[in-house]
Amino acid sequence: MVHAAMSRAGRLLNGPDALIGALLDAVGPSGTILAYTDWDGAYDELLDEDGRVPPEWRAHVPPFDAASSRAIRDNGVLAEFMRTTPGARRSGNPGASVAAIGAQAEWLAAEHPLDYGYGEGSPLAKLVEARGKVLMVGAPLDTMTLLHHAEHLARMPNKRLRRYEVPLAAPDGVDWRMIEEFDTSVPVVPGLDDDYFAQILREYLASGRGTQGVVGEAQSVLVDAAPVCAFAVTWLEHHSGCSGDGREEGAPG
Repeated sequence: MVHAAMSRAGRLLNGPDALIGALLDAVGPSGTILAYTDWDGAYDELLDEDGRVPPEWRAHVPPFDAASSRAIRDNGVLAEFMRTTPGARRSGNPGASVAAIGAQAEWLAAEHPLDYGYGEGSPLAKLVEARGKVLMVGAPLDTMTLLHHAEHLARMPNKRLRRYEVPLAAPDGVDWRMIEEFDTSVPVVPGLDDDYFAQILREYLASGRGTQGVVGEAQSVLVDAAPVCAFAVTWLEHHSGCSGDGREEGAPG
């Protein structure tokens, strides 16, 4: 799984496609690359306090179509380049969607749950299961999407929830669906710093794990998905004041 700040990689012949080609060369014909795409729906400001789109606006919100809806622009250009590369597969959860290219692209993108799209059965869970890696090419450490999977797995009370309505493209028109997930736009529980993803990764790298180097001109980080996810789960449970069984530390059993 790759996150990239292409402006930090330096000048590339053929732009982001050069990085995609290099990554495909690196993983070989049996490997797969993927990127977090999300969805450029941009209708959050229309949602009411119950997470619903008011009736007068519903006809104006384009539905999510995994085959054609743009990747969110906040993720930079690489995600959209990945999504539109011939042979790419895109998963079906709008906000948690990924684009995958390669041997296991179909498996990684298939059957992405609409509720709790960073949890069990998600492409992130499959990345961990497949013993994959995460590469940050000049990308800020706090943008590692895999850690949302750790948030889902960590046993912490008072996780923030979000319920919101999404329009899904369907053969007979638009299917409006209420989606529920842990809120990924803010710290998942009160009391964590805004940049806690970066804190987790700095501590992980300081422990001697992961690889740091240069891709093009970009300072880059490569970590194994399963160990960094497990480290993040433990970190979150400790820093939220909880033991591994979800109880507050020091609370009676």
